[in-house]
Amino acid sequence: MQIGIIGLGRMGLNMARRLLRAGHQVSGYNRGKDKQEELARDGGRPAGSPAELVRLLSPRRVVLLMLPAGQAVEDHLQALGSLLSSGDIVIDGGNSHYKEDPPRAERLGRLELCYLDAGVSGGIWGLENGYCTMVGGERRGFDYIEPLLRDLAPEGGYLYAGPAGAGHFLKMIHNGIEYALMEAYAEGFELLDSSPYAAGLSFRDVARLWNRGSVIRSWLLELLEKAFSKDPRLQSLRGYVEDSGEGRWTVQQALESGVAAPGIAQALFKRFDSRKGDLFSSRVLAALRAEFGGHAVKRS
Repeated sequence: MQIGIIGLGRMGLNMARRLLRAGHQVSGYNRGKDKQEELARDGGRPAGSPAELVRLLSPRRVVLLMLPAGQAVEDHLQALGSLLSSGDIVIDGGNSHYKEDPPRAERLGRLELCYLDAGVSGGIWGLENGYCTMVGGERRGFDYIEPLLRDLAPEGGYLYAGPAGAGHFLKMIHNGIEYALMEAYAEGFELLDSSPYAAGLSFRDVARLWNRGSVIRSWLLELLEKAFSKDPRLQSLRGYVEDSGEGRWTVQQALESGVAAPGIAQALFKRFDSRKGDLFSSRVLAALRAEFGGHAVKRS
């Protein structure tokens, strides 16, 4: 299949590469020309503008936005609304708030365009491992792009979640859970670091051990093992942890739904606290974000 990707950042470019390896034709646009040059070297077709990207695609066109949530997405949706033709499909693969999706679907629907919202998880490891993808919007649009989803994801790693907003809602809850999981590991390793046994422990070995048959084994522990291998006590990091929005939205959703989510809420609040000090647990959180998502960290 053909696909156009707007936004060739940490995830967008690797998604393009994974699709190219699977035999799809990928065109891409990015404001920075260096990323477009990388796409060309990998066999993709770079475009100098969204309009040129659309011209490179044959109907029925599929355009995937991998952009930061907010105004950048709105601006590109506005532009694509005047560039695309009846039946074409636009996918927002970024971390937009799910409440923005139904109005977008309605607005583009009036132009006879199909809008899909896709929550994507996989970070900088998606090229190798695949991207877990949660899709909301019209079922017929999902059915059309399913060959792309199948090649982007690991086996069984994509799902039609429901109408517009469902994909981003599922990703929002996913990220809220991620916050709480990371916080639990961070607190546990801080307890180890402050214990009388800390001097004799290799945290890399502890992370490796707990991934060998224990009930708390996970990919996050694999990433912690990698982080501790590079920096045994994470001394090169500052325990300053950003939050990218989805955790806040998950807590807001808990309030709206009247659902108790104290673990997720506390994990969010702990990130706020991280900006006032330099706790070991916060360095663990920063290291995990860097390992799975390539997020920027602050160095000591």
